Amino acid sequence: QVQLVESGGGSVQSGGSLRLSCAASGYTYSRYCMGWFRQAPGKEREGVAAIKSDGTTSYADSVKGRFTISQDNAKNTLYLQMSSLKPEDTAMYYCAADRIGWWLLPSYAYWGQGTQVTVSS
Repeated sequence: QVQLVESGGGSVQSGGSLRLSCAASGYTYSRYCMGWFRQAPGKEREGVAAIKSDGTTSYADSVKGRFTISQDNAKNTLYLQMSSLKPEDTAMYYCAADRIGWWLLPSYAYWGQGTQVTVSS
């Protein structure tokens, strides 16, 4: 059974940094495409960053140059390093996994429960 557990969210002031983690279990991690998504109240879920098993990455324009997605295949863990955070980055952040490379489309088969990120001005 695929399980994704996010951690690392919290409250931070504008300009600050946070690192999110997503611990994966129940499947062969290295063969999956992984993504980070976020959803703010009243808004649709949007793709933030994604990474394939070969290490290639994709980012939403709104986070390019500020966020970095990475993974540790030995630890079955996905990361999202977030820097220069802005109030508009405030949202629930989710990690997702699928064998299909959905990139930033919210069509992944497996999702975590989310971790809240709040950025104050």
